[in-house]
Amino acid sequence: MSYSVAVAGASGYAGGELLRLLAAHPEFQVTTVTAHSNAGERLAAVHPHLLSYADLVLKPTEAASLAGHDIVFLALPHGASGAITAELPDDVLVVDCGADHRLTDPQAWATWYGGEYYGAWTYGMPELPRADAATPATGTAAAQRAELAQTKRIAVPGCNVSAVTFGLAPGIAAGVIQADDLVSVLSVGTSGAGKSLKTSLLASEIAGSASAYGVGGVHRHVPEIIQNLTAAGGTGVSISFTPVLVPMSRGILATSTAKLGPGVTAAEVRAAWEDAYADEPFAHLLPEGVFPRSGDTTGANTVLVGLAVDERAGRVVVVSALDNLVKGTAGAAIQSANLAVGLDETLGLPVNGVAP
Repeated sequence: MSYSVAVAGASGYAGGELLRLLAAHPEFQVTTVTAHSNAGERLAAVHPHLLSYADLVLKPTEAASLAGHDIVFLALPHGASGAITAELPDDVLVVDCGADHRLTDPQAWATWYGGEYYGAWTYGMPELPRADAATPATGTAAAQRAELAQTKRIAVPGCNVSAVTFGLAPGIAAGVIQADDLVSVLSVGTSGAGKSLKTSLLASEIAGSASAYGVGGVHRHVPEIIQNLTAAGGTGVSISFTPVLVPMSRGILATSTAKLGPGVTAAEVRAAWEDAYADEPFAHLLPEGVFPRSGDTTGANTVLVGLAVDERAGRVVVVSALDNLVKGTAGAAIQSANLAVGLDETLGLPVNGVAP
């Protein structure tokens, strides 16, 4: 069965990556692309690398343009998708790559984002372990996948959130690390900031330099990370989260540390991550002593994880790498959509990266 697809916000980086991946999907057929300021232009004018869609013309991002499709992917800034999706029929699968439907707590939305709260949707991270699920598979990702298989509304995680969650959730779910003193420092590529012109993202500003942003617990991804790690079984979750902009176009390398649980051994720590990712098609624990590079995941829907125990500090160190535009956004969206329509979740998604 073939599904007709519309991509809103197709002129941006996330929208372009959705289209690149969808071009190789055997069941998802893109028929409509929309944009705001670029409406009326041919897609090739803003994404010349997408030759298979060269003849598509960008329509205005309106509910009328998106209606009549089986699946609608939204790649819009936060605050822009809620009103549009409220006008779409309930039987349309809508996958939002923005922040509008991620947070389950209305007060957290008001505090960190502001504006009208449109409600939480099914969370688009199939691998998220769920300690709160009333199922024999409690502590695994089975419940998350079951919810995705029954939904018509999906909220894709933030890219930084995914990097941190993949790094820490297995240890929290298994009870081998403590959740009250977490630290994550992320090296982040510039595409995570979007395609809008910003002085800080000019080549002359970013080349040969690194700069921290969202310092001091003010980054909007903090409540989402806490939400995920709480769902995984963490109590009193507290995290110091600092992203650092580095001179690469895409990719995230997250170094996260946590206090070792009382009496927990290094073997038990490694077993927690091994068990969590043993059967996962896109999440992989690397051999002992091996740590990922961000470039190892470029273009792939994979997250690579390296693990160590710092015995002197009594902390576990996890290094996780992913492509912010693929596993961090577009790939996660398609993977979740596959589950929602009953397809194999790996369909159309690459596991091989691009190098050099």
